[in-house]
Order: sequence, then C-alpha cells, then structure tokens
Amino acid sequence: MQVNITFRHIEPTEALKDHVKDKVAHIQRYVDRPGEAHAVLHLENLSHHAEITMKAGPFSVRGRGKSDDMYASIDAAADKIERQLKKHKERVRNHKATLIPKDWAPVDIRHDVIDEPRDVPSARVVSTSKFQAKPMSLDEAIMQMDLLNSRFYVFQDEKTRGINVVYRRDDGKLGVIEARPA
Repeated sequence: MQVNITFRHIEPTEALKDHVKDKVAHIQRYVDRPGEAHAVLHLENLSHHAEITMKAGPFSVRGRGKSDDMYASIDAAADKIERQLKKHKERVRNHKATLIPKDWAPVDIRHDVIDEPRDVPSARVVSTSKFQAKPMSLDEAIMQMDLLNSRFYVFQDEKTRGINVVYRRDDGKLGVIEARPA
C-alpha cells in the first residue's frame, strides 16, 4: 500500500514516518484490496493533529486525532479508522450488497466551501472539490458518510438516479435532501 505523508509546521522525521507506516500497515488487514493512504501531520498552537485518509475498496475512510503528542494523535486517528472498518465489515456481513446497474453513468458533483466574513457582505469560495457520485441506496450512503466521519454525503439514488444528500442534524438524527429535475 502506498502511504503519502504531509508535514505542516512540523519537522519531518523518519520516526514519525515509520510510525504512520506501521499504523497504516496494521489497519490494512481490514481492507480487501491494497489502495493508498494519505496522512497529514500538523501542529496548531500547542496541539498535534493527525489526519489519515485511506482508500478501502470502493470507500474512503478518514480518522482524525488531536493531542499533546504527535504519536498519540496518530494512534487516535488510526484507531478511529480501525473502528470504522470493523463497523463497516459487520454491516456488510449483515446486509446483502446491491449491484450497480449496467447502464450506470457517473454523475460529476462539485462541492464548494464558502467563507462568509462577518463585516463584509460578500462571500468567497475557500475550497472546491469534485467527485463522481455512484448510485447507491440510502443505507449505503449513510454507511459511507459514517466511514468518512462526515456530517453529510452526496450520492446518486440507485432507483431514481437523482442526486441526494444525507446529512447528520444537530440533534444527532439523519436527514435526506432529494433533488428532482424541474
């Protein structure tokens, strides 16, 4: 498995690189196919942050850790990914997978993060990401959102082919936004 490590505001050391690679190798046993992993290690104020993102078959999983020690942060991020993958394997075991239709065509999705300054009435785009939404059921989309440890997930409904958004509300419950053509 290819492991990419990015250091921000911290000196890159072989010991940290080896620790990340060891943790990723340990997590890899839960992944069916070797993919790639990306770790971002950075120092913010006095906190050490570690974020590890792994490609696990058709899914991506992400774990974040924050502590006073970079090694503990890496361990926390890896533990979160390991828990997510165990949970995913259990769900897959309990549910039968849906098949992707042969006439499926991917849909390009663009996601913008907008920054709204308090004193200036205009907003500006901070970051943009593009991805292809594959058709899936609502259960699969919720599972993917949980694996990414995200508050929302955009997907293509496998039945209607519409673009939907599943999101976690502030009260902890889930919501769905269904987009239909006009």
